[in-house]
Amino acid sequence: MADAELTQRSILDTMHSAFLARALYVLAELGVADLLADGPRSGRELAEALAVEPVPLHQVLRAVASTGVLRTEPGDQTGPDQRFALTDGGQTLREGHRSGTRDLVLTMQGPVFWDCLRVLPERVATGRTGPEIAYGTTFFDYLGKDSLVAGRFHRMMVATHGGEPAAVAAGYDFSWATRIVDVGGGIGTLLLAVLDANPAIRGVVFDLPDVVSQARTHIAARGLAGRCEVVGGSFLDAVPTGGDAYLVSRILHDWDDETCVRILRTCGAALRTARPAGGRLLVVEKVLPDNDEPHLGKTLDLIMLATTSGRERTAEEYRRLLARAGLRIGRIVPTDSASSVIEASLIEPVDR
Repeated sequence: MADAELTQRSILDTMHSAFLARALYVLAELGVADLLADGPRSGRELAEALAVEPVPLHQVLRAVASTGVLRTEPGDQTGPDQRFALTDGGQTLREGHRSGTRDLVLTMQGPVFWDCLRVLPERVATGRTGPEIAYGTTFFDYLGKDSLVAGRFHRMMVATHGGEPAAVAAGYDFSWATRIVDVGGGIGTLLLAVLDANPAIRGVVFDLPDVVSQARTHIAARGLAGRCEVVGGSFLDAVPTGGDAYLVSRILHDWDDETCVRILRTCGAALRTARPAGGRLLVVEKVLPDNDEPHLGKTLDLIMLATTSGRERTAEEYRRLLARAGLRIGRIVPTDSASSVIEASLIEPVDR
């Protein structure tokens, strides 16, 4: 097949995938997975339970079954009388599933993200972020005003992290550290994975005051409250001192270069005070390849473009960013996820 024909097919597949994503949103919004939890049901039965039209619902179910979320049951039924069952993968779309997949679908296909995508041409033309164009505010300020959207967003982060915390904990040797400060650590998902793998290490989850209350509950439920403190504050101002490792995971990609430098300098200041000789900053991000190789980070980069002032970066871009904050990259450690650990240390002042 000629290159032009292959490219055209790829474009067509990409356009079609938007419709499949929207069909998944319909199922998640209606709660179809929960209705199928006890066994197969026909489209007509589901439509009656949901007070929707059976034929359009059948079309959605049939399309989604091609993704592996649902399975068509054998038999001679057709149309709305065709029966569908939930697959093991489809179980993740049930409300409250620990994977957060339903919240992922409801957030990524929900009104906020769709409005940001709608104004993407204006985002490119003006430099203003999608939420600023659509709502007159930043993405994170918008979350602060809508508890439903914010709740879904924070739960979906579990889904987008997936196996990343375990991959990072296994892929990078943390055994040298004694006290890790997780800057912007949310509810502590990554730090707790590291503490589980390294029983001698103690940790601190640092995030905004309205987040750390959730972190305390999560940490206590994991039985790690004795080894993990929780501190509230803003990493734009200062971070807790006393750590020999400062973990900054999925933070820098949310922000423009100037804000990133400000965050990195606050971390560097704490690192210099605590352990000037051997402390390290550990940045966990998706490091983009320099070529046209497909990479999950490139799609995530578009999400950051649509919703924030941030972006994903290449290794060289991270090197320059860290240097502006007085930090030098020692190595970049890949993991069994799409993310890598960028290990950096302070650039010591030149003796005069």
